[in-house]
Amino acid sequence: MNLLGVHLTLMIGKKIPTPASLFVAEALRSVEVTQGDQGPSGFQLTFHVGRSSVLDLLDYRLLNDPLLKPFSRVMLLVRFAVAPVVLMDGIITTQQLSPSNEPGASTFTVTGEDVSVMMDLKQQHRAFPAIPDYGAVSTIIGDYVEYGLLPSLPPANIQALNPYNPFEEIPQKPANQTDRAYLQSLAQRYGFLFYVTPGPVPLFSQAHWGPPERLSIPQSALSVNMGPASNVESINFSYDGLRPQQVLSNEGKISEPSLSRSIALARNRPEAQRLVDLTSDDKRRAEINAQGMVDQSFDDVVTATGELDVLRYNGLLKPHGLVGLRGAGDTFDGNYYVKSVTHKISKGRYTQSFSLSREGTGTRLPFVLP
Repeated sequence: MNLLGVHLTLMIGKKIPTPASLFVAEALRSVEVTQGDQGPSGFQLTFHVGRSSVLDLLDYRLLNDPLLKPFSRVMLLVRFAVAPVVLMDGIITTQQLSPSNEPGASTFTVTGEDVSVMMDLKQQHRAFPAIPDYGAVSTIIGDYVEYGLLPSLPPANIQALNPYNPFEEIPQKPANQTDRAYLQSLAQRYGFLFYVTPGPVPLFSQAHWGPPERLSIPQSALSVNMGPASNVESINFSYDGLRPQQVLSNEGKISEPSLSRSIALARNRPEAQRLVDLTSDDKRRAEINAQGMVDQSFDDVVTATGELDVLRYNGLLKPHGLVGLRGAGDTFDGNYYVKSVTHKISKGRYTQSFSLSREGTGTRLPFVLP
């Protein structure tokens, strides 16, 4: 049981965030943070605004605060019990004002994305001769060290680590692509994911370029239909039999996920019924793309979406790792990969919406971590 409650710290600055002023902190109405493995994470801060003093005669004071302007850096820390967790390290991108005729109902909202948004501002050509795709990824990420962005660990994929022969091919980043778009396209080629996770310490973020992280220790279990032990407010499951596919490439037909997905979360993995032809003159790229398509097609055969109460869960559900689920029956119980989590924070309430996935049905273990 958490006796200390949940505490939110808001920090804002141009380059280095510092604790928000008392005026800004008191005006904060709600916070929403979305963290996922498909595209950038985002945040939204909603403030009360009004004209309550002489300083508000010409305009709302919050609108003129230079630290709430686009491209200011925002950091959100949540302290659950004792240890603080970096919930978001991002950049403000937009502002929105919603005046109201009702007293005290006007709101000012700022939204933004994680620090990877700074990788999405410039389009320019770039060549990476005689280095592997992972080397190109590390080189690009290293250009954003001023935002505390740490490079990804090497993926367990030999092809991504093998350099190209410069006499045969020199990888090129197209002139019409930003750095972030190029990293996402490279990840898609291998069936990988590219995303940025804030923390684990303030002012730093960890980039991930590789397969889903299935080697982590499962988080505390999500409990459904278990009376007082239940911590999930709602949940829905979906089984998509058309999702898996087999791909025909130059080397033959690929119908099984690669070693990076070899850690099965479900007992029953369906057979792929759909067939895609990817034969090409570029044999190396065709083989890479074919395996990547097969890997991704099995990732989301079974999905679950729901909402939990943080205080009843007694912790924070984190994305990009594993979590156990119990109480839904043998078909859908067991371990899942956490694809995304949305935090919704307001005074006296903290909930999380989540999306889970795995490659099939049936639990592999008789129990999950409590």
